[in-house]
Amino acid sequence: MISNTLINDITLGFTAVIDSKFEENQFYKLDLSINNNELESIDLTSSQAMEHYINDLLEKNTKKVAWGGYLEQRAIYKRSEHFNLPDPTTERNIHLGIDLWVEAGTDVLAVCDGEIHGFNDNNNFGDYGPTIILKHTIGGLEFYSLYGHLSRKSIEGIQAGKEVAKGEVIGKLGYPEENGDYAPHLHFQLIKNIGGFKGDYPGVCAKKDLDYYIKNCPDPNLLLKIN
Repeated sequence: MISNTLINDITLGFTAVIDSKFEENQFYKLDLSINNNELESIDLTSSQAMEHYINDLLEKNTKKVAWGGYLEQRAIYKRSEHFNLPDPTTERNIHLGIDLWVEAGTDVLAVCDGEIHGFNDNNNFGDYGPTIILKHTIGGLEFYSLYGHLSRKSIEGIQAGKEVAKGEVIGKLGYPEENGDYAPHLHFQLIKNIGGFKGDYPGVCAKKDLDYYIKNCPDPNLLLKIN
């Protein structure tokens, strides 16, 4: 299995995964965890309320992109049965990727050379919506990158096995009505062993499964190197 060190060494500095017009100093670190008391006054069931909250923070801090979320425990998933069945003790609420919150229609870029492993419209309420997964091979070892909450057009006419280059546009961010009903953002996640999944992989886990997922889904900022 590929090591975190080898993944980290792929990129030497800040690496764009959304439109390259955004510079590193335009990114704002966002806290959507249960420890953020500001969220108690936000309607977490409303994608519009979340978008307003995030855009207000960006404006106040003169930034363009909100980002963060790796291993955050979040309350937002309580709105969807997709994360809370069949047993409340297995509630999935720990986030396994990095989110980048920016307007719908923003270009999504391949973070490094690879090929399309799979794609799917994961259209459960609160799910990824349209999703693309790339396979990367470094030194004979494989890992995968997942890009969720895309537009439906992003997965039209694409094929598994197609090669993509680092920085190539692979899709665009979707609107709430197509992205699982979230404020527009990219869910970006790394996966070492994808098993039998194609076009989908858990992006949120239960506390009881966290040890496994920490090992299998390393911090995506190993590649992005934001801040």
